Amino acid sequence: MAAAPMLTAASLSFSALPVPRLRAAPPASSFAPPRRVAAAPVVRAAAASSKSPAEAAPSAPKKKRATGITLPKPVSPALQAIVGAPEIPRTEALKRLWAYIKQHNLQDPADKKVVVCDEKLKVLFAGRERVGFLDIAKLLNPHFVK
Repeated sequence: MAAAPMLTAASLSFSALPVPRLRAAPPASSFAPPRRVAAAPVVRAAAASSKSPAEAAPSAPKKKRATGITLPKPVSPALQAIVGAPEIPRTEALKRLWAYIKQHNLQDPADKKVVVCDEKLKVLFAGRERVGFLDIAKLLNPHFVK
């Protein structure tokens, strides 16, 4: 058998690539992530503006025009007796109606979702003795004049 040629240092050729230097490893006792240094707050001088103080002040936010259930509508005399206004938005009417119900303690103690009607509410709710809270908005519909 023929002997396999042996590799020698002279037979190996190395390319002349730069060898990157390795950074020193952090100490083994420090496993915490590096702390970030907070940047100092930047203080800027207020620039002199050509606007007058009234113009420079922020304006009040513009109110959206009332539409749909937030639009005030005339109400029937029966509803007006409870809410106290001849013209009121549907949302505000429901709030005032619930305030009236709670003020006069008209909720059923056993089931708070049921309203026990007094004489004013009987007129408002078509003579019904008891009304569920989900039916109230539906029963108020005829009392808003279109």
